[in-house]
Formats: sequence, structure tokens, C-alpha cells
Amino acid sequence: MFSVLFRHSDFIAINKPADMSVHQDQDSDGLTRQLAAQLNVERVWLVHRLDKPTSGVLLLALNEAAASVLARQFAERKMHKTYIALSDRKPVKKQGRIKGGMEKSRRGTWKLTRSNEHPAVTDFCSRSAVPGIRLFELHPQTGRTHQLRVALKSIGSPILGDTLYGGTPAPRLFLHALNLRFNYQGEDFDITAPTDEMWLPYFSDGLQPL
Repeated sequence: MFSVLFRHSDFIAINKPADMSVHQDQDSDGLTRQLAAQLNVERVWLVHRLDKPTSGVLLLALNEAAASVLARQFAERKMHKTYIALSDRKPVKKQGRIKGGMEKSRRGTWKLTRSNEHPAVTDFCSRSAVPGIRLFELHPQTGRTHQLRVALKSIGSPILGDTLYGGTPAPRLFLHALNLRFNYQGEDFDITAPTDEMWLPYFSDGLQPL
């Protein structure tokens, strides 16, 4: 059963578990089919994506018209997204903007370049979580594949558990879509997804805003 964060007549927001694909793959029926069965509806529509190892707020439409409107809002960058991530390595800077072109690299990875082609832009800030662990708050301004994972690697702080990008092995990839803010049909929505229990050891003072 998926944890439902918010349900509207036109859309639903769930807290996607880590290590679950949003598409059908060899390991599962696919998130959309499972959610449709849980809700007892014929179909739900994906309007954006989270990487398989990433947890957090996932928005899905409950009809085709809403799917078109919401997908367009993501494409036009009208959705305000906040992610959190952990790293056990100090960044070269504690806050700021990470910007560059995204280019395919080896073994299914991506890299950040100085080119303006396929630009990826991420605003971030960070603070100490517990000794040896840094908490990052990330605000992607674009939606490129692996954008946040590449961004943190580029400043010397690959995400904890992100072995694909040189991160220290961990039980999971510590990247979580914490919050999604948007306007739909004149109404503002602000949806937050709690982290799972694997995050608890890394917060000495609870999950506080950065």
C-alpha cells in the first residue's frame, strides 16, 4: 500500500518508497498499475518522475485532462520542488547555485559540463546533520536525468549511498523529494513527504528547515 499524502478529484500525491521504479520493470508491475489497483480506478497518469532509488512526493493525475495541465506545469517549471540529501563528504561550497550542461558519460551516468547545451540548474544550501554527515536542501530549477546526483558530485559531495557517482555505500540512496508546491485551478497546494526511518540516525535535532 502506498502512503497517500493528498487526494484531489483530479490528482493524488503519494510518498514513493525508495528503490521502486515508476515504470513497469522486471521486478514489479509498475507503480501506476499498483496505485490504480489500490485506489480502485482504471488508470492513473504520471506527470513527472523520480529515479528508482529516490523517495518522496510523487504527483499523479486521475484523469487525462489534469494530466495534460500538470505535466505542462512541470515542463514550464511552475512546480516548486525541494529535495534533501545526505553526504559524508564536505562540499567545496556550502550554498549557492550549481549550473552546467548535462552530457551522457559512461556506464549509464551523466556529467556536468561547461556547455550551455541541455542546461541543469540547482540551487542549494547545506548544514551539518550529525558529526561527519552533511544535510543538503536542493531546489532544482530544471529537470534533467540524475541532475541532483551529478550536481552534488560536482561540488565534492556525492550522495550517501550513490555508488554510481562515487558515493559511500549505504543501505539506500539518501535523496528524498521532500516538498512540492504548485497552483492548480487558482488554488495553492503545498505537499510534504516525511522521510523513512533510515534517515532518523542522521538528525540529531529532528528534520528542521535549513
